[in-house]
Amino acid sequence: MPNRLAKATSPYLLQHADNPVDWWPWTPEAFEEARRRDVPVLLSVGYSACHWCHVMAHESFEDEATAEYLNAHFVSVKVDREERPDVDAVYMEAVQAATGQGGWPMTVFLNAEGEPFYFGTYFPPAPRHGMPSFRQVLEGVHSAWTERRAEVGEVAGRIVGELAGRSLAHGGEGVPGEEELAQALLALTRDYDQKHGGFGGAPKFPASMVVEFLLRHHARTGAEGALQMASDTCEAMARGGIYDQLGGGFARYSVDRGWVVPHFEKMLYDNALLCRTYARLWRATGSDLARRVALETADFMVRELRTAEGGFASALDADSEDGTGKRVEGAYYVWTPGQLADVLGDADAEFAARYYGVTEEGTFEKGASVLQLPQGEGVVDAARVESVRQRLLAARDTRPRPERDDKVVAAWNGLAIAALAETGAYFGRPDLIERATEAADLLVRVHLDETTRLARTSRDGRVGANAGVLEDYGDVAEGFLALAGVTGEGVWLDFAGFLLDSIIERFTGEGGALYDTAHDAEPLIRRPQDPTDNATPSGWTAAAGALLSYAAHTGSEAHRTAAEGALGVVKALGPRAPRFVGWGLAVAEALLDGPREVAVVGPRGDTATAELHRTALLGTAPGAVVAVGEPSGQEASGEPEFPLLADRPLVDGRAAAYVCRGFVCSMPTTEVDVLGEQLTVRV
Repeated sequence: MPNRLAKATSPYLLQHADNPVDWWPWTPEAFEEARRRDVPVLLSVGYSACHWCHVMAHESFEDEATAEYLNAHFVSVKVDREERPDVDAVYMEAVQAATGQGGWPMTVFLNAEGEPFYFGTYFPPAPRHGMPSFRQVLEGVHSAWTERRAEVGEVAGRIVGELAGRSLAHGGEGVPGEEELAQALLALTRDYDQKHGGFGGAPKFPASMVVEFLLRHHARTGAEGALQMASDTCEAMARGGIYDQLGGGFARYSVDRGWVVPHFEKMLYDNALLCRTYARLWRATGSDLARRVALETADFMVRELRTAEGGFASALDADSEDGTGKRVEGAYYVWTPGQLADVLGDADAEFAARYYGVTEEGTFEKGASVLQLPQGEGVVDAARVESVRQRLLAARDTRPRPERDDKVVAAWNGLAIAALAETGAYFGRPDLIERATEAADLLVRVHLDETTRLARTSRDGRVGANAGVLEDYGDVAEGFLALAGVTGEGVWLDFAGFLLDSIIERFTGEGGALYDTAHDAEPLIRRPQDPTDNATPSGWTAAAGALLSYAAHTGSEAHRTAAEGALGVVKALGPRAPRFVGWGLAVAEALLDGPREVAVVGPRGDTATAELHRTALLGTAPGAVVAVGEPSGQEASGEPEFPLLADRPLVDGRAAAYVCRGFVCSMPTTEVDVLGEQLTVRV
């Protein structure tokens, strides 16, 4: 009989709806039940594409005896971390503080007040590698609860007190300047992997936000080392197994330093961020590889993650069936020499094995290899490569596919909107701009209510129950601002303004500090507040970037002040931990450059207007904002769609571009070459 998760909108929760465990969703009623029965709460947090979450579910939560013990002695609460990032963040902070590490599945035992007293991640069904079994953990917690309650209360109280006492150093007065950004670059240079690209060791994650900082720093200062690190990192990832050489798109991370073997789950947020990164790398360098990867990644998102309602699904699982009925990590993606020969014949299989680095020994498990592009030089037959790729892709399409988590997360869709809009504009792909617009429409129709409050998730066009957090507001505003600049539709600027006003009113504390949840959000044992990037820009720095862009568009002093207040934390963290505040450093580069404001005025459909608009979008000045539209008074309403277009006439009857920076404007120009210079000259 299904448990209480049967009506959830989260595919992850629905995966547990038929477990024998009597699961509750995260609700006040669950804690009321624990209080009534006088039992502890088991909080289990995971997400749909998490390999070890599936393993623990199969081993323990589907086991009748384990479920019987859980149901007798605990109230079990299951949380999708992607639906409730606030719950995840608060208890992950406690897990990391207590154990020195964290991860998913996250297993936490709480009292009825939500106070944690025992922590872990994955627990096996039998003792293994020094880990107790899950049943031993349950019995130990039950014993402590019934026989040493005072000790349990003391531990819970101490943990909550320690968490509450962790004050965030905001960084004092002022915003990051030349000195802090130079120190950040130096620290990144020390952390840079000269041999393999990227930063740090294994496991190695894509550094899209750091690369954006490096590209902007190079654009502003001309620092060749910054551009080199960005280019080499992107090339190494694109040639590695972390990138799907057949179908496009990136896996979550590489388990090794050399980008060879990925953790195979494909997340929307990684692909949105990396699509935009490669498009902007092409903008800076003209790299053919960057162009190809940006477009293939955009096409992957549209082909495999787009939902029927026009939004984008969260993820593809790492696991899929291997042909024998077993779910195995990476089964969909890896190849043996024999499998190549079955599809291609001997001659082309030998060619493909050399080209993609497939060996008899294999680079993955059981003699299988992850496809890479290991050769750096040499001329290859492009037509033969494409024929091989298409035949392998067609054969792979017949394999059992990884499952898809098809909930729509607002923040990640905001990132996808920005990426698809810009990629479509750069490469003349209006279809990508249309897909971005459809996703934006869905967020407005389904996620945004009449009071401009944003819901975190939806599924099948049905809005979820969870309130949006700071990253939702910041990333969706970022997406809307990018879409406004590309389409010339001022309504997206207006919607971004609603969201950013909400950030100022509902998420901002003293001195410009930001919180991850709104002032009126459900109270947890600690109000989450984290300015550091994880897999995505932190809500804090995402908000700072969108606030700064909106201020440049509108001249709003309140929004610029809020952006500058939020950047104080980057002044403190940037020189010390640049890998974990890359987006904040990128926003700081925009602030140092102005950012520049570009208004392109001209008749709609006019070739000269379109050329100036495209040139403006291709300018590399950090964080430059672009508005395009009819001259003042010629819109249907008589008012321009963008404040930047006000009082900007044509020049000698021709389309013109106006570039301003820091209250100073250049002469308007009708020439694309002059405009390009105004947006790339380093000062």
